[in-house]
Amino acid sequence: MFDFLDSGQYDLLGAFWVTVQLTFYSAIGSLVWGTVLVGMRVSPVPLMRAFGTAYVNVVRNIPLTVLIIACSLGLSQTLGFDLGAGNFEDIGFRLAVLGLSAYTGTFVCEALRSGINTVPVGQAEAARALGLSFFQVLTLIVLPQAFRAVIAPLANVLIALTKNTTVAAAIGVAEAAVLMKEMIENEADALFAVFGVIALGFVLLTLPTGLLLGWVAKRVAVKR
Repeated sequence: MFDFLDSGQYDLLGAFWVTVQLTFYSAIGSLVWGTVLVGMRVSPVPLMRAFGTAYVNVVRNIPLTVLIIACSLGLSQTLGFDLGAGNFEDIGFRLAVLGLSAYTGTFVCEALRSGINTVPVGQAEAARALGLSFFQVLTLIVLPQAFRAVIAPLANVLIALTKNTTVAAAIGVAEAAVLMKEMIENEADALFAVFGVIALGFVLLTLPTGLLLGWVAKRVAVKR
């Protein structure tokens, strides 16, 4: 049943390595962008609050496939942005990272905002009474505690991001979903084996991540 794995025809490890790279770079991008968004959402500047709120509510309700394809068609094919890449494969990869970061950043933002709500208001008021600016209060007092409070929710976002990388297949990024499609076309008599191998690969990626970050969340939890 699993003879197709011994033929050397399919680069299973290479496909999942692309998935890992997509997850890694998109996780960094979404964490940075989500932190910026949450700063906007709690900002005292009305225009920044309005932008942050509108962006989160609009983007997280757009299907990820639509967003990824829009990045490819709009940025690359229409506007000619190549994001510094020199070939089609690299352009597709970077566009996928951009789309995944833009989408997942909204969920990071909401997770962090829930963490900010756990920080006692008195701490921010005391910091402002000492003369700290909003930016200093946010970065030195509020966000460090918020991050510690939402490691478990952020782990769920990371797991969802790992699974969402399969959408990058829509613009030709050679990750696990593209390989699965090729295997299904060529191995019609072993469909369940193909599905099982790909599913097992994602379990091996996401399960240790969830367990590790769950353990970290308990270790660094803020005792109130």
